[in-house]
Amino acid sequence: MLKILAIDQGTTSSRAIVFSDKGDVLYTAQKELPVFYPENGWVEQNPEDIWEGTLDCVHECLNEHNDIVAIGIANQRETTIIWDRGTGKPVYNAIVWQDRRTADFCADLKSPANESMIREKTGLLLDPYFSATKINWILKNVPDVCDMAECGRLAFGTVDSFLLWRLTGGKVHATDMTNASRTMLFNINTLSWDKNLLDFFDIPSSLLPDVKENTGNFGLANINGHEIRIMGMAGDQQAALIGQACFQRGMIKSTYGTGCFALMNVGNKPVISNHKLLTSIGYVIHGEPTYVLEGSIFVAGAVIQWLRDEMQFFETADESENLAQSVENTNGVYFVPAFTGLGAPYWNPDVRGTIFGLTRGTTKAHITRAALEAQAYQTCDLMSAMTADSGIFPSTLRVDGGLVKNEMMVRFLSDMLGIQVEISKSSETTALGAAYLAGIGAGVYRGLDDIANHWEKIRTYSPSLTQDEQGKLYNEWKKFIGRLV
Repeated sequence: MLKILAIDQGTTSSRAIVFSDKGDVLYTAQKELPVFYPENGWVEQNPEDIWEGTLDCVHECLNEHNDIVAIGIANQRETTIIWDRGTGKPVYNAIVWQDRRTADFCADLKSPANESMIREKTGLLLDPYFSATKINWILKNVPDVCDMAECGRLAFGTVDSFLLWRLTGGKVHATDMTNASRTMLFNINTLSWDKNLLDFFDIPSSLLPDVKENTGNFGLANINGHEIRIMGMAGDQQAALIGQACFQRGMIKSTYGTGCFALMNVGNKPVISNHKLLTSIGYVIHGEPTYVLEGSIFVAGAVIQWLRDEMQFFETADESENLAQSVENTNGVYFVPAFTGLGAPYWNPDVRGTIFGLTRGTTKAHITRAALEAQAYQTCDLMSAMTADSGIFPSTLRVDGGLVKNEMMVRFLSDMLGIQVEISKSSETTALGAAYLAGIGAGVYRGLDDIANHWEKIRTYSPSLTQDEQGKLYNEWKKFIGRLV
């Protein structure tokens, strides 16, 4: 049995997981990761916390399994770190993907011409979400950093690149194409850093890492005497796409965690969205790029956390399902959980959470059911946009994430989409995707077909509502959304 170590570095925790060559989990280590909010709208992490937590998890795994053939890395995307090439020390905290400090800067840059240029080159929207304006902020606001960058003394990386630098002892400064495609500096048509974008955001090219495919030799990690090849890397959502084996055009995976990220495989040519979806690189293997359309729901499982912690409707998240099923329907209640704005296809950060249809007869069970049903309505919004952009109407959705443990939510998701919803046997699809990439790079797997043969589902949900019933429910949702946007 061959073993692969996957690093899954996320926003709230760092993890390392040992997989067998059949995709089975052999060992897991996890460490919570602090997040700081120094000002309103600012979200930061200490890069040393990211590194030390990741390294602790890797050490724990290697203590249990020292016969690892390759390492794969998956990471929180867009989060921005700049460090000194000489000392390896960061010049500022990591600015996390959720950070909104550059909103005014983005607003100043916005014009139809600029937005069109960025969309056509990068597939992204001009938004603080992505790395480019975060880099610009560090260069402009941290003393001496701009001069150091101009002299070539500094390196920029998303979290994957920073970990790679540290794991290889500063020998490799590189990223992969999925992470590069989320910086707003990478041209997804030419598969290279774009000089016009670097000039537009006033960023020197000397900061940038080399860009590699998702499989291959990323360098040699030396960890307490263990020398292991790093052979695969991808941003977390693209890694989950691979872990879900969505390798055919039109296949979709949707991850329901704190938020929700849905990615549709659109094949070997980018599809630029007219509905505020994002176009990114899904993966590049053996020189062949595959592109995705992506839609983000800002609040998925987070609404259940809010009902538990702030409203105290129940003591554990698992109790939400029984409470929701204690009533036959929401009694006309619709919950739009826009606590931090609405994501795709509206992309409106100013909207806030709203509950419609409250009456004297409304109970916490109705509100909880409405919060769960909102995930299906929000996914319908994404799927409608994806179909309009791509011309593809999918027949199946593959889902993962903590919220899919809630059967009521998944069943209603299938009802509203009118398609089958499949739950993967593996609950670790992001880390598994990183392991698969490393396995391809190391020769453990022959290619994507080999991986697809490993994918298994544990449950399938099929729709039970009629089109009329589905349409009536969804039209009410659209009516209430229309009042907010």
